Amino acid sequence: MTAQTTQESRCRITVNGTAREFDGPTHTNALDFLRGEGLIGAKEGCAEGECGACAILVARADGDGTRWTALNACLLPAAALDGQEIVTSEGLGEPGDLHPVQDQMARLGGSQCGYCTPGFVCSMAAEYYRPERAEAAHAANTDDDGDHHCGPNGFDVHSLSGNLCRCTGYRPIRDAAFALGTPDTDDGLAARRAAPAPAPAFTDLAGADTPTGETGRYRRPASLADALRILGEEPEALVVAGGTDWGVEVNIKGARARSVVAIDRLAELRRIEIADGFIELGAACTLSELERELAGRVPLLGKLFPQFASRLIRNGATIGGNLGTSSPIGDTPPALLALDAELVLTSLEGRRTVPLGEYFTGYRQTVRAPGELITSILIPTPLAPMTSFQKIAKRRFDDISSVAIGYAVAVDDGVITRARIGLGGVAATPLRAVATEAALEGRPWSLETVRAAAEVMAGEGTPMDDHRASAKYRTAMLASSLERFYAEQLTLAGHGRGE
Repeated sequence: MTAQTTQESRCRITVNGTAREFDGPTHTNALDFLRGEGLIGAKEGCAEGECGACAILVARADGDGTRWTALNACLLPAAALDGQEIVTSEGLGEPGDLHPVQDQMARLGGSQCGYCTPGFVCSMAAEYYRPERAEAAHAANTDDDGDHHCGPNGFDVHSLSGNLCRCTGYRPIRDAAFALGTPDTDDGLAARRAAPAPAPAFTDLAGADTPTGETGRYRRPASLADALRILGEEPEALVVAGGTDWGVEVNIKGARARSVVAIDRLAELRRIEIADGFIELGAACTLSELERELAGRVPLLGKLFPQFASRLIRNGATIGGNLGTSSPIGDTPPALLALDAELVLTSLEGRRTVPLGEYFTGYRQTVRAPGELITSILIPTPLAPMTSFQKIAKRRFDDISSVAIGYAVAVDDGVITRARIGLGGVAATPLRAVATEAALEGRPWSLETVRAAAEVMAGEGTPMDDHRASAKYRTAMLASSLERFYAEQLTLAGHGRGE
């Protein structure tokens, strides 16, 4: 389909099986749209995607079928749901005919004031319908490995990491989650998984919603070529993928855009290719999708994914979007820098490849030119055998890093042959710890070498004081990080020998 100029007056969204229409303003998020329609189960608790009170279920493609995916409605533009199918807590069940998740929450005391309950119920329902849960139940264990904590029914309680409860306490909520069985044969939402998810809709919605009263416009192009054409004509247009960053700007800072171009469902940006010499990740793939599809194939990313915000955020956030914001505290850049990743940038003039280490030029500044899009990320193979991702934050889950460090190291006959270290949170941009890498390469893999290099590591970057951590603390974390990595690898090597 070629770019179109005719603007549709409204979006059509299927909510709990009923078609509804949305005609703007274009900055309206899905939560406000739903509450305006009288569906007031979802609540606004934080407007930043941190509490989960606004969670809803969205039908997303999963191969030839559908996966019920929990998303933060407060961050999701209502226009992004054009042509899509969603379910709210009201659509799961009602008094006298409760959904199994709602029933267990009621039976086991999982709700007190009830403000957060509808969001919990939607996140729990997504995990209830997760296709892999039945397999997880067979290998379930209740020992928390830090990333997953599955009950005897295979329910991963970390699927609720983005939902906060202010009064009930989490034990009865966990009890309710672990008491869930499998969907009945007549469960309509379970059966819906076998049918294809709605295809992305071409969207062109206009509405007077900018601060100066000018007409804002939200477009979801039908193809990458159409998106590039729009950006070529309007290089100032705002490019939005999962919206997990832009949604906060809209909600908290009142940001508005005259022109928004949504690229999160473009098929050309959602491919994953594993070939000889490289792995290519489509920029519009969400973190949850990459976690499932890669299935540990890139161990460093496998260690990163569970620590990236929460499941609710990872279900919407894209890897290209995390790089596109150019934030110095984004979690993916340190890991990708350690992997020697390259970015594919595409515009009407063609495509070019830029090493990630050369991409960032200043605070939220990059070499990406007007009209260019990040279309994919290239990771060269073979991968380093020793990797680690360390995230220092006030909370292990659902938090922003104070310092993030990615390691990829190779050792041959006891000598460090290659070291790559990516850093976040210690400078105006993510960066490579090149001085520390040089202090490691060519030297014995020993505690003596590591301690000497740790002194160099303490001088990397230009840490600053802010509300998350002091510069002194960040420097201390850098210094201790390398020894922690060394200890981790010794432990793993010991396990490999059966010790």
